[in-house]
Amino acid sequence: MSTEIKSLTEKLQLTLDPDQLTNCMRCGFCQTACPTFQETGLEAASPRGRIALMKAVYDGKMEPDAAFRSQMDLCLGCRACEPACPSDVKYGQLIEQACESIAAVTAERWPVRTVKRLFMERLFPHHGRMRLLGSSLKLYQTSGLQKLARGLGVMKLFPAHMREMEAVLPQAAGDGVIRRWEKLGLPARWEQTEGGQSLLVIPAEGERLGRVGMFRGCIMDVLFTETNVNTIKLLRLAGYEVVVPASQTCCGALHAHAGERESARRLARTNIAAFGAARVDAVVSNAGGCGATLKEVDHLLHGDAEEAEARRFAAQVRDVSELLAEGRPLPLKPLGQGAEQVTVTYQDSCHLRNVMRVASAPRQLIRTVPGTKLQELPDADRCCGSAGIYNLTQPEMSASVLDHKMEQVERTRAHVILTANPGCLLQMKWGVHRHGKDKTMQAMHLVDFLAESAGER
Repeated sequence: MSTEIKSLTEKLQLTLDPDQLTNCMRCGFCQTACPTFQETGLEAASPRGRIALMKAVYDGKMEPDAAFRSQMDLCLGCRACEPACPSDVKYGQLIEQACESIAAVTAERWPVRTVKRLFMERLFPHHGRMRLLGSSLKLYQTSGLQKLARGLGVMKLFPAHMREMEAVLPQAAGDGVIRRWEKLGLPARWEQTEGGQSLLVIPAEGERLGRVGMFRGCIMDVLFTETNVNTIKLLRLAGYEVVVPASQTCCGALHAHAGERESARRLARTNIAAFGAARVDAVVSNAGGCGATLKEVDHLLHGDAEEAEARRFAAQVRDVSELLAEGRPLPLKPLGQGAEQVTVTYQDSCHLRNVMRVASAPRQLIRTVPGTKLQELPDADRCCGSAGIYNLTQPEMSASVLDHKMEQVERTRAHVILTANPGCLLQMKWGVHRHGKDKTMQAMHLVDFLAESAGER
């Protein structure tokens, strides 16, 4: 047994939750919900199979070799297996524990290690640096550099999936939601907490129903700034005062999924402090992946001194669709021209549905838009293949999952595909482009669709 495999075995035996390993009854209900099992038909590529591999290592019956690590990496982390499990096995916690162990002892090649550290530690947690990245990307997109790079064939140096993803990236921004809101000259004031933290406070329109803290995200705030702005506009219309703590940071989802759980814990503590000082009734997210991570900070900080505070924070986390559905009715108008009906379909964000357990509120809101027909998407609860950066690390599996998703989308004959997570949105945009549907179909965030109907775009 090599030193690395021995170290990984010991780490897994210390990290994996034995109660969750033994909770699995091996009934197989998870297999029909698992995208990688559906794509491969391999037992090892199912949640049941992966748990069996983990338990075999935990019991000392097998070594965590390259094949073991490959199956852990192949998991999308969509957690569709959890609602399907009659034993309530916390598979998401197990796969993150396994990834944490692998990351802790595996000697990564220096380019991979350098890039991971650059993005995970030096970029995503720092809002100023993210805005600088957004400004640089915007310059590339609007100055002619993007057109020049494509004309000179520079993009051909990159893999096909990266070229296709670059083609569908939305226009980036370097200001973020706080600066954008101030530039628009819309109602707002600054408050200081007792601890000296700065809060941008945006008043509700009409009677205030509640005070909510907006989680702006990191990638969300530079690639989808308009969606963040539209989120605030809709929340105001629905009767909420919106607070944006300037000291908030990245949710830590990508860190947790990559096995960097200590970094995820550090980010969680920062966000708990930022929103705790803001004294809000709820913490609102417009990104399913971010919301799910925030919703589970109590599990992330289990056993820590901050666990009780983390539980209170987690209980406050809501998706924007839930708050909009509960608030004052939005003043929505038809989107089509004249009597033209707009057919839309909705792709569930995996983490919004499987972790936050939000599925009906987005559909309820879509049905309130006049002149809109919601055509349910077959297998809408099946992952689209985005899964954070999975489409970059596992491009073949991601594309295969996406192609099957687009086959179902095309059956709906929808003009618009709606979703509620930035990763899913980029993936669906890739699917539209990949299948040559750019002229007949568009992918949108649910918030932007509602804002357009409300005349707020």
